[in-house]
Amino acid sequence: MRQSTADQLGPLPDFMQPGAEDVVRIVTPTGDDMWLVRNYALGRSVLTDKRFSRVAALAPKAPRFNDAQPAADSMMSMDGNPHARLRRLVSGAFSTGRMARMSTFVEELTDRHLDTVVELGHGADLIENLARPLPLSVLCSMLGVPEEDSPRFRGWVEVLFDINASSPREKARYRIELIEYISELLDHKRRDPQEDMLSDLIAVHDRGDLSMNELLTLGLTLLMAGYETTGGQIGLATLSLLTDRKVYEELTEHPDRVGNAVEELIRLSPATPLAFPRVATEPVQVGDVLVQTGEGIMVALVHGNRDAAVFADAESMNIVTGHDASHLTFGHGVHRCLGAPLARLQVRIVLERLLHRFPTLRLADGDSPFVWKDGLATRGLARLRVAW
Repeated sequence: MRQSTADQLGPLPDFMQPGAEDVVRIVTPTGDDMWLVRNYALGRSVLTDKRFSRVAALAPKAPRFNDAQPAADSMMSMDGNPHARLRRLVSGAFSTGRMARMSTFVEELTDRHLDTVVELGHGADLIENLARPLPLSVLCSMLGVPEEDSPRFRGWVEVLFDINASSPREKARYRIELIEYISELLDHKRRDPQEDMLSDLIAVHDRGDLSMNELLTLGLTLLMAGYETTGGQIGLATLSLLTDRKVYEELTEHPDRVGNAVEELIRLSPATPLAFPRVATEPVQVGDVLVQTGEGIMVALVHGNRDAAVFADAESMNIVTGHDASHLTFGHGVHRCLGAPLARLQVRIVLERLLHRFPTLRLADGDSPFVWKDGLATRGLARLRVAW
């Protein structure tokens, strides 16, 4: 059964609907005008062009996309040397070697959550019992957040990523609570350092290479960045396989193709449909459009990933050989997602364990076995009930 684009992508706002134009004018949820790039090559160009600034996008009168943007002093909101300096401080935590050493831990966590799914029986929700708790546990372990604090953290992050159901005032309050929590956690780790990323960053601060404000914001950024997106990606990848039985069965017979499948699933159904907004610091020609100084621009990663000029049979999964071109889900250029190796690791292990333990996995019977999440800055599912 081959899905339509609408079935694969779920509900999209009107301005995100596919279309023939490479660059289109849109009105964002905040009512601002921006340009939206839907072409793969143009999208890569925008993401690497220094004339499109993340710093300028956070200026008081800059056009905005929504209220769920990173703080101005976040690494994701910086340009040039300030961004590069902070990125260097944490890049080693996501190295290939570090990810390889984490594999056993992620496998054990995944199996523990799948044991719960088995106990719950047919109709168990993979979002509540796997896709949400797994990346949170992984991040908390990496950073050194006590496991008992993870429910509080989850509540904070889900409000901060919410577009529609919380006001800017509420977001500011939750952000303050998170900063207070991280401050207390850092004080504790300074007194009793452990082998975790926050303890490492404290050491960097103590030798003068990181200010206290930078340390707080970096800790907050690392905690938030990988949770909502990875949980969403796990749910989306699983749904895509369960609605395409032929591919699921093929992977049970050829588990060596899971790596290709992960890349194709991330390409076709990304949890991050859009790159963060940028603002032009001078006039820039993008395709047929001249973007003027001060105008905002966004790259539709979800559409660039389906560009037929780049990906052969772009709407279908190629799990045998994959595609030569790299997808845009993790971005491109200096702001390419640092946590991409960790996200890939978790999605791959989840699929491997599901295929091994549940070769007959399917959507549960009854109405609405899956429900799309509404009102968040990332794509994902609120529910995914399964049977086997």
